Amino acid sequence: MTQTVSSSKPAPVLPDTMAAMVLTGHGDIDKLEYRQDVPVPRPAAGEVLVQVTATAKNNTDRKAREGLYPTKDKGDVTSFAMGGETTFTFPRIQGADIAGRIAAVGEGVDASRIGERGLLDFNLYADARRDINLTPDYYGHGADGGYAEYVAVPADQFHHIPNPELADAELASMGMCSYQTAYHMMTSANVSRGERVLVTGASGGVGTALIQLCRIVGAIPYAVSQLDKADALKAMGAEDVIDRGDLPTFVERVLATTGGAPVDAVMDLVGGEMTNLFIDTMINDMQARHSYPRLSIAGASAGNLSEIMWTRIYLYQVQIFGVSHGTREEAEQLMAWIRSGDLKPVLHAAFKLSELHDAERYFVNRGSNYLGKIVIVPDSQWHTHGAPFSLNG
Repeated sequence: MTQTVSSSKPAPVLPDTMAAMVLTGHGDIDKLEYRQDVPVPRPAAGEVLVQVTATAKNNTDRKAREGLYPTKDKGDVTSFAMGGETTFTFPRIQGADIAGRIAAVGEGVDASRIGERGLLDFNLYADARRDINLTPDYYGHGADGGYAEYVAVPADQFHHIPNPELADAELASMGMCSYQTAYHMMTSANVSRGERVLVTGASGGVGTALIQLCRIVGAIPYAVSQLDKADALKAMGAEDVIDRGDLPTFVERVLATTGGAPVDAVMDLVGGEMTNLFIDTMINDMQARHSYPRLSIAGASAGNLSEIMWTRIYLYQVQIFGVSHGTREEAEQLMAWIRSGDLKPVLHAAFKLSELHDAERYFVNRGSNYLGKIVIVPDSQWHTHGAPFSLNG
């Protein structure tokens, strides 16, 4: 079967079916079914068909699958629905952070792009605005994603990244789900040069992105993580590493690390009982501050509920920013930093697509040696793009 492209050249021959990991409903990993008879999508006008070489795994995949995004009743089993009704319907192919090569183009797209390697801006934008994204949705949630051999995406959101020193698996590990979230946390809080920034969950994908991005803009990141990861996080750019450790002494230990100076902004991926402590690191000495305390929140790994006295928020003028995804402008800036080499991959390991269940179990039970991202590689691409990064060597 062939696909028409905007060129007089013969259209490339595409297979009719492909392998994909299909999510059949909310639940555990048994809801993920590996199938080899899924129809290959065809690119519509303005789209490209990408042959997937690697897709980074994100915690949002698991949380969406398990229905852990309640926004009204804390007991709801659901995914988020910012635009009204949920777009997370079944069957669905998850996987947002897609790297690969253009295999075919839709009407209106230059056929010279066929063969181009790139990275996807994973957002499903509701409109063409470049500076705001009020109803966040994404590939792998509101539309099929990269846990498959092929995916169709907008041509202008598949960004050419030719850098030969970056393997495809490394490129996928720099995907926008983590990096754009991290950058939007910083731009929302207006993090600027010289400011002290506390980064929670620092060893994960968003955390490692935050450390690098702080250094790019001239801010000083302090990482909250296990101390056995301190050397790796410092090599990445962390000024110092603070163990969560004994919670009653957490604030004291943070301030000892900063020389007694208050933290200017907290980038929080944790939530739960830690929220008050994070605020304490910013308001311990208001006279020493030069700007308002700022808390950007993009996760709740330690609990979805936090008890906060609102008097602490308004009397200390703490600014709170809820962050989900980001904007076209931010994605384009990140792609430029990837091309220039300012951003570096933090790849932990690769798994075969057919072994996604193993990857999910490993992700949930990851040990102290875990740092960065896991990527999922189609079995047909494994030898070239996955095997060099396998946990088995």
